[in-house]
Amino acid sequence: MRTLTFVVGTGRSGSTALSGIVNAHRDVLSLNELLSSVQSRGFPEGVLAGREFWRLLADPNPVFERMIRSGVPMPEFVYTRRPGRFATDTTGIPALSLMVLPHLTDDPDGLFDELEKQVCGWPDRTAVGHYEALFGLLCTRFGRSAVVERSGYSLERVPLLRRAFPQARFVHLFRDGPDCALSMSRHTGYRLIYLLRDILARTGAARVEELTEEQVRSLPPELSGLLAERFDGALVRDRDLPSAGFAALWSEIVVRGVAHLDEVPAPLRTTLAYEDLLDEPRAELTRLAAFIGVEPLPQWLDVGVSRLDGSRRGASRRLPTAELAALREHCTPGTDALAGTRQR
Repeated sequence: MRTLTFVVGTGRSGSTALSGIVNAHRDVLSLNELLSSVQSRGFPEGVLAGREFWRLLADPNPVFERMIRSGVPMPEFVYTRRPGRFATDTTGIPALSLMVLPHLTDDPDGLFDELEKQVCGWPDRTAVGHYEALFGLLCTRFGRSAVVERSGYSLERVPLLRRAFPQARFVHLFRDGPDCALSMSRHTGYRLIYLLRDILARTGAARVEELTEEQVRSLPPELSGLLAERFDGALVRDRDLPSAGFAALWSEIVVRGVAHLDEVPAPLRTTLAYEDLLDEPRAELTRLAAFIGVEPLPQWLDVGVSRLDGSRRGASRRLPTAELAALREHCTPGTDALAGTRQR
């Protein structure tokens, strides 16, 4: 029986490295950033034809395209580092091609074409039914027996995923709060998230897509400029943003996420601390394999140990005393919430 596991977290918690380690297991289909790629389009209501479902996977992600066009791509965009026939300024890069397919194969364009031919001919069914069929197709294609999806900034999706896949398992991957918040503050994706949240707070809008022209005009130029199809990358890359603000963001995500995970039956959830993974990689990877439902193969454990890099651990401790104190203060709610999960 094929298992389905979602690795969820705030992001910037060693999750990209974990995806690579999981992908190295011969029995695991590692779907890297699938949910981030399709975003809110991923689970429309009703019945979809195969061609309609394919459009969810193939249409470019507009936010990611704007980031690439503006010169502030995220390091997770694998396709832009090994470009094929798709490009933002010409065809647009299919959502599935940006991070998911290059994680699975050195020929993402070929796999894209292969999937398109099959998925477009699928019968009508719900989006969940299509996703389950996609997982099965890819497992057969690559000879895998377990599916692991991992996306950054994914804790908010737990209720949606629980409704869609009631038998799915969840791994909550987390990292020391101040270190994670500091990493967020240096990452183009989280810097843009921080600024877009500022826009929503100033305008009272629920989503950026719902902003009116009047609301956009009310914003200062350094914020309204971010809503253009091509913006000045310096607005994201070079702006002075307080690291404590990212600590507050981290806490907010963690507190809500822990509450969401508390609703998941205990046998279907577990936690994985990045620091524990660095300290005891073989033990933690063995435990992870058992939870996913695969064997902790010795060669795989060797690969996992070799791919872990603890050089950035404790990065926040090198900050000035006052800045570190502010980070720790704003991380306290999230840290307390995590402490409760580790006691259970």
